[in-house]
Order: sequence, then structure tokens, then C-alpha cells
Amino acid sequence: MPEYVFYDGPAFATGLPHYGHVLAGTIKDIVMRYQSMTGHHVTRRFGWDCHGLPVETEIDKKLNIKTRQDVLNLGIDAYNEECRSFVTRYVEEWEKVVTRSAWIDFRNDYKTMDLKFMESVWWVFAQLYEKGLVYKDFKVMLYSTGCKTPLSNFEAGQNHKDVSDPEIMVAFPIVGDPDKAAFVAWTTTPWTLPSNLALCVNPNLTYVKVCNRCSGRVYVVAESRVSSLPSERPRRAAYDCSNIYEVLERFSGTTLVGKKYEPLFD
Repeated sequence: MPEYVFYDGPAFATGLPHYGHVLAGTIKDIVMRYQSMTGHHVTRRFGWDCHGLPVETEIDKKLNIKTRQDVLNLGIDAYNEECRSFVTRYVEEWEKVVTRSAWIDFRNDYKTMDLKFMESVWWVFAQLYEKGLVYKDFKVMLYSTGCKTPLSNFEAGQNHKDVSDPEIMVAFPIVGDPDKAAFVAWTTTPWTLPSNLALCVNPNLTYVKVCNRCSGRVYVVAESRVSSLPSERPRRAAYDCSNIYEVLERFSGTTLVGKKYEPLFD
């Protein structure tokens, strides 16, 4: 009998199953059942993802661990054992739910913390390396000061919160403009400005060159966003600044393509 091998997951061992797991399991199970109906011996093994920060984060909460030194005081072996014991915490709940959506083997499951599994991953990596498919590069990543480790995109998103960030408007002086005008860009991530290389314009929008009556500064901005510009009105202005921006010129976004501006940093 021909064999068809299926390794499910692996699912994170830190939480209960939800609708998404049931849906994905059902779709996978359709393929497995088809293979069974066409004369295959199908091996279906469930898996657990034990690596990464989710398990460690739960243990840190349980043991009130705040710093790396707290882990060292407890002992690496004791800390690892706490993590291992946590992996099996929700096995029963998962089995109750998943077996209703799929035929799967929980008794012969695999865990990413198993030595055989980790060795198999290293073996695959070695094959890629020997074939010249591995390269070294650099990437900017988020870093956890508490865990002392870079974060994957998934881990960084686990603690997602909707917050109100301060916004800033940045002026980019236009090279060779007779009015010494500057493009205006809006951002909530000013730390990205040192690496700025370009600004984008919308060819379908109307842009205007406006002069601030109070400061005399000239800006280029989308016409629909003029009302969002700061007033720059002096605290003790002796003149009316109610209609503070005077439109000097109107043009389409396409006319701005190719314009150059002075970099914010040398």
C-alpha cells in the first residue's frame, strides 16, 4: 500500500484552539481523506510549536520574571523545565476540538523541542547550505529589551495595541525653487527620516504652492490638505492670521515628478 505522510501544524502550545484552527484542519483533512479513499496509508501526526517567545512569555508571567538576571537566578535548567511542562497544558482541550474537524494522531504527535525534530531541521539547513542556497544578509528587526532577543514579525505583533501617536509635518526644501518653497510630508515615524530617499506624489491630485501670511514660508502640499497645515502664527501677532495661507499656484501631481529636494541629513 502506498504511503502518504502528513505532519499537521505545528500549532502554538500556548493557547486554546479557535475557529481558524478548526477551519484549517477541516480543509487539510479533506486532502487526507481523499488519499485514504484512493488506497493510501495515511500517517497523520499532530504537532506543537514550542519555540519562540510565546511559551517563555507565559512562564515569565507565571514566575514573575522581569529580567535576564531573574532567569539566571532561577537557573537555566529549571527555567527550561518550566517551559517544557507548559507545552502539554492544553493538549486535552486541543484534542477535544480538533478531532471533531479532522482525523489526526495526537498519541504519536511531534514537538519542535524534540531533539529528533531539531536535528532534522539542521539537516535540511545543511542540505541548503551545501547547495549554495544560503546567504548572509542584514535586516533591521524589532528587539525585545526584556527577552534580550530580536523579534519575528509574528512575535512583534502579539502585543499589538492601538495607540495615539504624535504626528509631525516635515518640510523638504525644493532645490532651485524661486520662492524657496518646501514639500510637506506627514509622518508618525520620524526615526525613518535619516534614511529618506524619495517623496511620492499622486498624479491624480491637485497640488498648490501656498505662502504663510504670518511666517512668510512657502510650501507645496495637496490642495485638500492645506487646512491641516500648522498656522505658525506668532503668539503676539499684530495682524490678522485667520486666512493664513495664500495660494500662489495650482498644478497637477504629474508636474512634480522629477523635482529634487535637499536631504534632511548630510
